[in-house]
Amino acid sequence: MEKRVVITGGAGFVGSSLCERFVADGWSVLCLDNLCTGRLSNLVALEGNPRFDFRQVDVSSPYEVQGPVQGVLHFASPASPFDYHALPIETLQVGSNGTMHALELARVKGARFLLASTSEIYGDPLEHPQRESYLGNVSSIGPRSVYDEAKRFAEAATMAWQRTHHVDTRIIRIFNTYGPRIKAGDGRVVPAFIAQALRGQPLTVFGDGSQTRSFCYVDDLVEGIVRVFERGDHMPYNLGNPVEFTMLELAREIERQIGDVTTIFEPLPQDDPTRRKPDITRASSELGWAPQVPLAQGLQATIAEYRARLAAGMLV
Repeated sequence: MEKRVVITGGAGFVGSSLCERFVADGWSVLCLDNLCTGRLSNLVALEGNPRFDFRQVDVSSPYEVQGPVQGVLHFASPASPFDYHALPIETLQVGSNGTMHALELARVKGARFLLASTSEIYGDPLEHPQRESYLGNVSSIGPRSVYDEAKRFAEAATMAWQRTHHVDTRIIRIFNTYGPRIKAGDGRVVPAFIAQALRGQPLTVFGDGSQTRSFCYVDDLVEGIVRVFERGDHMPYNLGNPVEFTMLELAREIERQIGDVTTIFEPLPQDDPTRRKPDITRASSELGWAPQVPLAQGLQATIAEYRARLAAGMLV
């Protein structure tokens, strides 16, 4: 019998890479996306593939999937600050209704379920690095809360379906990820810096640039997702790169690869975490997973793809 997965949000940055990986691994993939933030251009490599099917559907509303399904991976959600600030209600809906619809699909089909959660559930962490056991320091009323709390609800729903209906569930908490196909207007620092540098604009650094992030290349993340899906258990796994960089260090590396750029400083946005770094001991010890792509190499691939998009007038 052919193996089949449903991937919600499969036209997004991470979701499209995940669709490609599952097809390459011999799975049949049904991609569900309302194209709210996803793009059909992300799926060009899968056009005409007999093991891939796309349906434009809003998973926050009820939907049906015919035929057998062995896996449901829920990646549907605005994920960038620009997107979830512009779409706050939609973000809450897909984190609540969308998650429960996907969980119900998994329950009815007897399928394994994987939730794409986020390091944002830790808020502005008081523990560093963050372990999966850390309960977070989150504002429920701040401007980022629509995303943070949507994902926290999604995790609670996933655990409820696991405990009540015995659905075979997985939860991953994704830390900063970058790579080709991430939107230039995403609002996150890597695409923002690269797009600004290629356009000859100054890099916008918020705060004094001493705040840190840990950047994981998308191929490394996808490998981690597959390992959690195949061999993980129902408790959360951090997936991210534990190598920490300040914003100024990131700016200098992009300057080294692209050329001379200037830097301007703006006030730090409200509730923006000052430090974010995963403890990946659990994924490493249980699944043998760790990121392999160093920042300089991942940036080189991302910059090359951005240059091609810029030349084609499609860098948005």
